Amino acid sequence: MFERQVTVADIRQIVETGETIENRPNDPPYPSRLVLGSAHGRPLHIVVAEQTDQDTTIIVTVYEPDLGNWHPGFRKRRKP
Repeated sequence: MFERQVTVADIRQIVETGETIENRPNDPPYPSRLVLGSAHGRPLHIVVAEQTDQDTTIIVTVYEPDLGNWHPGFRKRRKP
């Protein structure tokens, strides 16, 4: 996230207010979800894992989605 110039405040805001576009209940080691949001006009995807037994949220990765892989709006993946 630092290489992509995304701040902790950006992450918090997106995780709290963004749209969950994919749920991944079987992801190891914890269930996760893909959240879509924006920071400073840039669309961002955040993979968030929930360690519910310890009430912990883990940010797995943050990236700017690519239109080559996503339909406009970045909510639906393009088929390979």
